[in-house]
Amino acid sequence: MNYAVIMCGGSGSRFWPKSRKNFPKQFLATVGNRTMIQLTVDRINKFIPLGNIYMVTNKSHVHNINNQLPEIDDSNILIEPLIKETAACIGYSAVKLLKQDKDAVMIVLPSDHYIQDEREFMRIIMQGLDIAIRNNCLVTMGVKPTRPETAYGYIETGKKIEGLEEVSVYKVKRFTEKPNKEKAQEFIEKGTYLWNSGMFIWKASALLEQYKVFLPDMYECLMNISEAVDTEYEAEIVEQEYAKIDGISIDYGILEKSNSVYVMETNFVWDDIGSWTALERYLDKDDNGNSKKGIVRTLDSRNNILYGDKRLIAAVGVEDLIVVETEDIILVCKKDRDQDIKQLLKSLAAEPEYEVYI
Repeated sequence: MNYAVIMCGGSGSRFWPKSRKNFPKQFLATVGNRTMIQLTVDRINKFIPLGNIYMVTNKSHVHNINNQLPEIDDSNILIEPLIKETAACIGYSAVKLLKQDKDAVMIVLPSDHYIQDEREFMRIIMQGLDIAIRNNCLVTMGVKPTRPETAYGYIETGKKIEGLEEVSVYKVKRFTEKPNKEKAQEFIEKGTYLWNSGMFIWKASALLEQYKVFLPDMYECLMNISEAVDTEYEAEIVEQEYAKIDGISIDYGILEKSNSVYVMETNFVWDDIGSWTALERYLDKDDNGNSKKGIVRTLDSRNNILYGDKRLIAAVGVEDLIVVETEDIILVCKKDRDQDIKQLLKSLAAEPEYEVYI
C-alpha cells in the first residue's frame, strides 16, 4: 500500500521573524490563505487517504499540527525526541510503516514547499510509484531549473532510462551542494543538472536495505525501534535509540552513496520559498517593484519587500530593503543580506535575554 510521510520539524529560520522556533514557516500562510503544511496535505490527499498520511515532527509542533490539521489522527503523528536530520526521521517512518505493512511504499515530502499544477504533480507521483515498485529502487524528484539558483542543491543526471516515455528518468550521477552564482550558471548551461526537490519515493523495505549497507549503526538503532513499535515502550525506546544516532541527511547518508537511485525530471512549478527574497516572487508588486503584504504605504521607494501584520508600514525614499513587522519584532534588512538572518539568530541565541524572540 502507498503512504505519504510529511516531514514537518524544520525551523525555517530565514523567514524570521514571522517564522519562529515554535512556529516555523510550514505553519505560515505565505502564499494564499492556506498554510504551507495544509497545502501539502491537500495535494497528497487527492490520491493518498488521510489514514495513510503520516507527519514526522517534534513535540513543540504537535499543537500546531493539531490546530491546522485536525483531520490527521494523533496516531499518524510520529514524534522525534531529538532533531537528528532527515535520515533518522525517514528511517523511523520506514520501520513504523513496515510494522503494519510489509509492502509499504513511501512518498516522502517536505511540509513547506510551493507547487503549482497539481495535475502534473499527481502524474509524476504515480509514475514514481511505478518506478520504485518495479525496479526496487530509490526515486527522487528533480526539478528542471529556470534560473541559476544558489539556495538549492542540484542533481547531475546520468544515463537515461529507456522505455519510460511519460516522464524522463535518469540514473543519478551525483548530488551537488548549493553552488555559488557562477557554478549555478554553469549547471544551467550544461543542461544535465536538476534542482534537488527533497521529495522521494521508495519501498520502505528497499530503503532499509540501503541503511543496512551505508548507515549500519543507524540501521541497528532503527531495528531496536522496530521491535518496540506499537508497544507501551515505543516512546522510551525511540528516545533511547535517538540518543545514539549521529545526525545526517538522507542525501549524505544514503543517496550520494547508493547505485540504486533514479531521478525523475519534473516540469511543474516548484519552489522551496526558503527566504524573504524567494517569497518576493509570489507577492503582489506595485509600479515601483515593491512587494507588499499588509497595511503598506510608500513614497519614492523601490524594489522593497514590505510585509506587515497589524500596523502600518510607511516607507519613504528607500530601496532594496526587507521590512517585516510582527507583534513584537521589526526586521529591517538589505535584500542582498537575507541569507544572513540565520547568523543574526545565532547571535541572539547566545544572549539569554533575547531567547524569547527566537
